[in-house]
Amino acid sequence: MNDTSSLLRGLKDFKGPAPVHLWNPTHCGEIDIRIARDGQWYHEGSPIQRPALMQLFASVLRREPDGSYCLVTPVEKLTIQVDDCPFVAQLLEREGSGREQILRFTLNTGERVEAGETHPITVDTRNGEPHPVLHVRNGLDALLARAVFYQLVELAEREEVDGRECLVMWSGGVKFMLGGT
Repeated sequence: MNDTSSLLRGLKDFKGPAPVHLWNPTHCGEIDIRIARDGQWYHEGSPIQRPALMQLFASVLRREPDGSYCLVTPVEKLTIQVDDCPFVAQLLEREGSGREQILRFTLNTGERVEAGETHPITVDTRNGEPHPVLHVRNGLDALLARAVFYQLVELAEREEVDGRECLVMWSGGVKFMLGGT
């Protein structure tokens, strides 16, 4: 029963935003779904071509306390593989400027997220490269596409933080550090 059709059957009556954080179904195993670093979803090694199916799966995605990712319905929970972040922020829109600006990101799923207190931007380093991330919801993050990160860097202001010059960015009244210069 651990296949895509059983997962879809579990969602047949589902309407509206999924309260996956409230559901506590039995873990049924794994399903051969993988989200690649570039945000492409795969099922049994083949790309999922239907955006509506990818959006449906994304709506029932949950991060478990052990760091694993699961697709969760009211009746079952199936572990999937995520190479990096489950989403990719592909577009950036900016409204206003300076400390009053609002940054809105469009994800590969079509979802729009506004950076701010609830949706912070963090940048750490992986393999010597910046790894910019936007928090989306409930432990799920979006990797900022390289072009989007470069846009942020161009918009950033230089500011001294703890005795070193850093690039900072504001959105929704919150300051985010993009890194040192």
